[in-house]
Amino acid sequence: MQTGLRIEFTMLNELIEKRKKVLTDSEEHKEKRNELNALASTFARERNQLNGQTREFVDEAQKNKDLRDEANKDVHRLKDERNVLNEKANALFEDIDKYKKEHGPVSKNRGIKDLHKQIDKLETDQQTRVLTKEKEREIIEKIEQLKSQIREQEDEFEQNKEIHVKLQEARDLRKTASDLHDKVTESAELAQKYHDIMVECYRKADKSREAADESHKKFVEAQEQADEEHQKFIGCQKEIRDFDKVIGGLRKKTKKTKVTKEQKAVRKEAEQVFQQFRSGEKLTTDDILLLQRAKLL
Repeated sequence: MQTGLRIEFTMLNELIEKRKKVLTDSEEHKEKRNELNALASTFARERNQLNGQTREFVDEAQKNKDLRDEANKDVHRLKDERNVLNEKANALFEDIDKYKKEHGPVSKNRGIKDLHKQIDKLETDQQTRVLTKEKEREIIEKIEQLKSQIREQEDEFEQNKEIHVKLQEARDLRKTASDLHDKVTESAELAQKYHDIMVECYRKADKSREAADESHKKFVEAQEQADEEHQKFIGCQKEIRDFDKVIGGLRKKTKKTKVTKEQKAVRKEAEQVFQQFRSGEKLTTDDILLLQRAKLL
């Protein structure tokens, strides 16, 4: 019996030590889980903030896209208006050129209509092509030369009243068309400005979106690791409960074994006292209490 009891105590102590280790592991998994959950929350906040920035950049890009499209509409509208005025002016200049042919050339220069067409081409090149400063200066000088030739020819027609009226009307149309051309240039530059801002906003949105995707990836990784630690924590808790059941049962059994052993010892001593009593010896108070504990009285 003594050997069995000693074995039970040894097992009990071993189980208690194992339980302590599992409890330590459980706390470590719990702490690690909490750290990873906190880290996942940090990555989630970063991701959400970056997604918010991405939406802002996209909204700003869309805003500038709408402004660009509106400016481009203005470019097309103003071009159409300018072209109509130039066509009307060209028709008048054509009449003037016909007059010049009918009444003999007053100069060896090309007709006013052709000169204006040449100016239109040069202005279009100036507006649409990427030019060096030197090339742009050449175009400007060429335009001034052509305008000078036009003024020279116009001066030659000033003496004819009918031609003078047509010439003045053509000049006014050309002046209005030139003003519209300036507005075309302004609208085209404005459209380009909005386009550049839009492209930059989309570039920032792409960069912000990439950063948000990276934060989300880190969030998922941290969350998965936290879930793994939580499962390990749950496993430790289950193992601790199993230890508690075994340890509780073993303690109960050990206690019962110890009580039984004590009861047997009391019984044996009581039987000896009872035999002495039967032999005629007197019983002391302690003897009586001992007999009562052994349930012999």
